[in-house]
Amino acid sequence: MNQPLLESTLFVALASLVCVSPCAADDSAAKGLAIAEEADRRNDNYGDSATTFRMVLRNKQGQESTRAIRLKTLEMRADGDKSLVIFDRPRDVAGTALLTYTHKHDPDDRWLYLPAVKRVKRIASSNQSGPFMGSEFAYEDIGSQEVEKYSYRWLRDETLQGMTCHVIERVPRDPESGYTRQLVWLDQADYRALQIEFYDRKQSLLKTLSLHDYRRYLDRYWRAHRLEMANHQTGKGTILLFTDYQFRVGLTERDLDQNSLASAR
Repeated sequence: MNQPLLESTLFVALASLVCVSPCAADDSAAKGLAIAEEADRRNDNYGDSATTFRMVLRNKQGQESTRAIRLKTLEMRADGDKSLVIFDRPRDVAGTALLTYTHKHDPDDRWLYLPAVKRVKRIASSNQSGPFMGSEFAYEDIGSQEVEKYSYRWLRDETLQGMTCHVIERVPRDPESGYTRQLVWLDQADYRALQIEFYDRKQSLLKTLSLHDYRRYLDRYWRAHRLEMANHQTGKGTILLFTDYQFRVGLTERDLDQNSLASAR
């Protein structure tokens, strides 16, 4: 039997009063997760990729130094992805290589090859918040950002760079992370990250990453060709300037393992 209209109306009104806070929180979490999963889905099945880029380090006084770097990435179907970063110039860092194997649920694995001492150093998960090669990027910023590594919450819709964006909050699940939370702006058309704010362990704004000059490859995969990381607490910055990406070049796991680090030149 259907409820009388008045009784039904009162039930809905009372339910809404009881459910305002927890239901709103549940809805924002579900929506935030759905947005993150959609962004991840649109980048799925790329296989592997290779590119080169320049890293421009800028100190508080505006002085700059530049490094030439290669990047290889391999998609791992059962877990997170692998990436290999190789420094080519200047001479004092040439041959330095960082291998990162991200995981969906476990702490990431990182190995750094230092040619000066000709040995591979494992980067402990407790050191992942440290700066990568003097840049404003931390070790945990390098590698794929797996959906499972965060909890999510949708905050609002907002315009950025002339595009309507989802603004979501993601909180690292790893207690060793150097961040308490991150705010991510994703454009609603293609789910590309346009900006990320990083908050430190004191809940203060630490850094902002801005992503520009997106180009599409294989009619599907968007890649930003200019990334600018600004450290609000030190006044320093790092700019990454990418050249064209190549996809599905035939990389295998043997190309991105510990044995490949010393011969990465």
